[in-house]
Amino acid sequence: MQLVGILQIRSYEKIKEFLNEEHVGRVASIDSNGFPQIIPMNFVFLDDAIYMHSHVRGEKLDNISRNNKVGFEADRELEFLPSYFEDPHNASLADTLYISVVIKGIASFVSDREEKTLALNGLMEKYQPEGNYDPIQSDMRVLDAVSIIKIVPQTLHGKYKIGQHLKSEDKVKLAQNILKRNSSTAEQTLKIMGFEIVDGGLKMVDEPMW
Repeated sequence: MQLVGILQIRSYEKIKEFLNEEHVGRVASIDSNGFPQIIPMNFVFLDDAIYMHSHVRGEKLDNISRNNKVGFEADRELEFLPSYFEDPHNASLADTLYISVVIKGIASFVSDREEKTLALNGLMEKYQPEGNYDPIQSDMRVLDAVSIIKIVPQTLHGKYKIGQHLKSEDKVKLAQNILKRNSSTAEQTLKIMGFEIVDGGLKMVDEPMW
């Protein structure tokens, strides 16, 4: 079976929702020797762009200054599927349910103070949604102490694998196996797959298509 099209996230809203939920993304730039450098970063997706804050000096900033073409990705492993779900002997049948978004884009350093303020407040709202802080203002000195990296996507692709490639009966069987294995992520994975746990069993309440 050709899975590529089935696994593609077609909903831009779902991609935005995923990026707004993920706390760590990875930005890839090219260093002075031509090697890719990948750095994990906190980020926020605002107005169709990725924003990250950084120290005002560093290798990734030097890389971007030389070559502003970058990669960015965020991913989430939902559930490892042990091979014995399918066969008690064939290790090659092990699999993973996941969500990922990959961006190729153009990076720049934000100099406009209003845009820097927007990005920093966006980061605070994402990572500290409970509040209990004074919003950053554009006249604050902190804006001069940080760099804001902005990535404008040239291409943006999302993939997800939550059992949508399976026949209904096989998807139910998979969900039952996940419930029985009872990993720390099982309940959340089943919810994403469209199942609810009812009286110790499973009920499909949605057929999510992204």
